[in-house]
Amino acid sequence: MQTIAAVLRTTGAARPYADSRPLSLETVTLDPPGRDEVLVAIKAAGLCHSDLSVINGDRPRPLPMALGHEAAGVVEALGPGVTDLEIGDHVVMVFMPSCGHCDPCAGGRPALCEPGAAANGKGELLAGGRRLHDAAGDLNHHLGCSAFAAHAVVSRRSLVKVDRDLPFEHAALFGCAVLTGVGAVVNTAQVKAGQGVVVIGLGGVGLSSVLGALAAGASPVIAVDLSEDKLALARSLGAVQTVNAAAPDAVEQVRALAGGTGAGGGADFVFEMAGSAAALDAAWRMTRRGGTTVTAGLPPPGAALPVNIVQLVAEERTLKGSYIGACVPSRDIPRYVALFRQGRLPVDRLLSGVIALEGINAAFDDLADGRAVRTVVRF
Repeated sequence: MQTIAAVLRTTGAARPYADSRPLSLETVTLDPPGRDEVLVAIKAAGLCHSDLSVINGDRPRPLPMALGHEAAGVVEALGPGVTDLEIGDHVVMVFMPSCGHCDPCAGGRPALCEPGAAANGKGELLAGGRRLHDAAGDLNHHLGCSAFAAHAVVSRRSLVKVDRDLPFEHAALFGCAVLTGVGAVVNTAQVKAGQGVVVIGLGGVGLSSVLGALAAGASPVIAVDLSEDKLALARSLGAVQTVNAAAPDAVEQVRALAGGTGAGGGADFVFEMAGSAAALDAAWRMTRRGGTTVTAGLPPPGAALPVNIVQLVAEERTLKGSYIGACVPSRDIPRYVALFRQGRLPVDRLLSGVIALEGINAAFDDLADGRAVRTVVRF
């Protein structure tokens, strides 16, 4: 079949993207779903920094590539072997397909699926190969999804079924921002009621971490960012205190707000969601003795963090990475949707705006400049 997709052919385009238009809207050929694959009509797709980092060249990916990985849609066709979905079902895409058989999957850690990671790195689907083509040849898939398109063929292992009455523009956010941000709090860190939490970087993932910390009963919850607008949003969501990261004494402010000064200051848990080595260094310094620093940010390859090993040992500190919130998608997405319905996880508050696909390049300018939390393309 023919469909419309946003295709990236070169990286490092000059800003503003509204003028340079790194994403071109193209009519492409989409193969029918193969075994264990599904054709999905995309209804909503969120713009994420993981997309932006491919556009600007921070995270190299095979090109040309149809971008987009945070989406929700409707099942239109089923490949052989798919028996647990029906045409018309509503689904959320997950950007790491899990094979169910490798050591991480068998150990309950599908976010670390080895065949899934290999396929994503090559721009292929989990079963191998590509289903998108243009006149010159194959187009690479972005994280098994390629969701900035009217239609996508994806692995069944990339989909979670959701209720049909969940608005698509909200459902899309559960596939990346919510899964990553909330999961880092409840799965990776296992924050408990009354423990102090700091979140650095208030994009869609960071604000989801704020929501997850509040839902878990953390106290105090402190938000840190460079944008006063995002800090105001964090306060309106329930963050007790906010600190502008540009302040020369930002680390000292946070340590005092989280629990005193000097060696006894700092938070039990500090989450770095900015994708910056400098932010992770600040997060480490904001963490108290015996505390845990968690990062789900993805800076450019090669970024490094110098850690004082004596401090790590003598203060019994923990530094942890979190990928897709250490999620089990089929378990976690329904749980988070249930919290949303209860009003305990107001994911809808993260939505900055809804646009048509034609406005996607300008919308990435807004994301790059920090003017948007989550903009969603609505089909």
